[in-house]
Amino acid sequence: MTLPIRNVAIIAHVDHGKTTLVDALLKQSGIFREGEDVPVCVMDSNTLERERGITILSKNTAVRYGETLINIVDTPGHADFGGEVERVLGMVDGCILIVDANEGPMPQTRFVLKKALEKGLRPLVVVNKIDRPSSDSHSAIDKVLDLFIELGADDDQCDFTCLFASGLAGFAKDNLEDESVDMKPLFEAILRHVPPPVGDPNKPLQLQVTTLDYSEYLGRIVIGRIHNGTVRMGQQAALITEKGTIVKGKITKLMGFEGLKRVEMEEATAGHIVAVAGFADAYIGETITDPNDPQALPLIKVDEPTLQMTFWVNDSPFAGQEGKLVTSRQVRDRLLRELETNVALRVEETDSPDKFLVSGRGELHLGILIETMRREGYEFQVSQPQVIYREVNGHPCEPFECLVLDVPDDAVGGCIERLGQRKGEMQDMQVGGNGRTQLEFVIPARGLVGFRGEFMRLTRGEGIMNHSFLDYRGLSGDIEARNKGVLISFEEGVSTFYAMKNAEDRGLFFISPGTKVYRGMIVGEHNRPQDLELNICKTKQLTNHRASGGDELVQLQTPVDMSLERALEYISGDELVEVTPQSIRLRKVSKKMAGKR
Repeated sequence: MTLPIRNVAIIAHVDHGKTTLVDALLKQSGIFREGEDVPVCVMDSNTLERERGITILSKNTAVRYGETLINIVDTPGHADFGGEVERVLGMVDGCILIVDANEGPMPQTRFVLKKALEKGLRPLVVVNKIDRPSSDSHSAIDKVLDLFIELGADDDQCDFTCLFASGLAGFAKDNLEDESVDMKPLFEAILRHVPPPVGDPNKPLQLQVTTLDYSEYLGRIVIGRIHNGTVRMGQQAALITEKGTIVKGKITKLMGFEGLKRVEMEEATAGHIVAVAGFADAYIGETITDPNDPQALPLIKVDEPTLQMTFWVNDSPFAGQEGKLVTSRQVRDRLLRELETNVALRVEETDSPDKFLVSGRGELHLGILIETMRREGYEFQVSQPQVIYREVNGHPCEPFECLVLDVPDDAVGGCIERLGQRKGEMQDMQVGGNGRTQLEFVIPARGLVGFRGEFMRLTRGEGIMNHSFLDYRGLSGDIEARNKGVLISFEEGVSTFYAMKNAEDRGLFFISPGTKVYRGMIVGEHNRPQDLELNICKTKQLTNHRASGGDELVQLQTPVDMSLERALEYISGDELVEVTPQSIRLRKVSKKMAGKR
């Protein structure tokens, strides 16, 4: 039986307009009341998502178009959150690949498209942002086709349907010459080209858990697609765990999706995407099934992490002054709780109860976890990110990345030189007519650790940098580390303008006068390769003599703002980032901790 349902995922490179396009589909589907205040990027509900302008967590919504219910899954575009993409593609029967009409396919386009093609999905291509003056839709389509062929798409997948759209302006059309009216052509294309879900409502129940949520009233809520069978409110069911054991339970709440809301249902059949309560110990990838005929679905497989760092309990002189959650037990419990929903993360306990090895898909993936924890009141410290090596066919290998830079023409030479020193190999260079050049490199993931800050200096903040995991290759040899030392506080106290002004010629400061510091805390970057200890708490000796010239108005250079991402990229192997709800500090590893490493 053909169900009046379509399950579709939205996939794209970061900032190519996925969430804005979903906004337009939601608004034109009629789910919002007339005059209702609807925020921009309504699907990016997470605070960090709104601040950074990126999608971090996959989310589902549903709209009705005519008699058809269209379930839409908005996925992240950044490769660091690829685990989110991989687990939700199993819920859908088709996908919409969005490509910027100006930029064309980018590194994460390759990543998300590869995952979709591996699932056997036939993407519907939408060339977005065609209303921009610099757009080149036909060139973007040619590049998309080249990418399909390069990724090994079959003939059916390469024969993709293409639409032209502007999510911001709220229109889509089949041909560039057509009138720009509304999103109806995209709705129609979804009905025509996304196949209805396959599944038999008369077979034993099989519902795969792809997302976890929590409610104070219902406890753990599992979200997933019903592959076979029928689920009813109050029915008996069973959970087949990752280890193969069977846990019996009861469906205490059954909900479907409509717009941004969950609506209660009495019954749902194969093909529906639903939220179910009643299984407090369910994890992602497990199967909810018929207790009388339990049948498991294949577990969800995601790519392994490529980067790891050590999380330490904070032992600095300021430990416990700014955070409420500071003990090893509290940090451990929080990290283990993250594993329940973050499928691409790994947490390992070490020989020390005060440190944990955390592995993820990249600096941004781990950085988002760190930022989330500090906002929840946790206080801890983390080490420099390190790549994870693997043995392939008996040979030691390391992860390599595909890196694409968009830089001003006058910065091309500096970028090529610096990436060459980091073992990067240039694959392509496209000179645009707008004073900018696009460079493509293959580079070891090690070579990108700490590069972003340097890249922004080389391009004076005008460069755009994107990268995604490529594969594991043989070791590329030593890579030059940071070539400058750091300025280290000599004693505990409060930094003074007098001491900092006297030391200003030694380097760049990361702090301002009046900042509380402690011995071993990094306060700046030295002009020379070696580290230098300073007394930046020294005060001016007071006398009863006035300077003949009077007090002149003097100022310090503006300190370098060390954000969390910048700090993680900056530190070297013998340094840590101290993270609290109020502060980000850099410090040298203490002798006591060095003995535990």
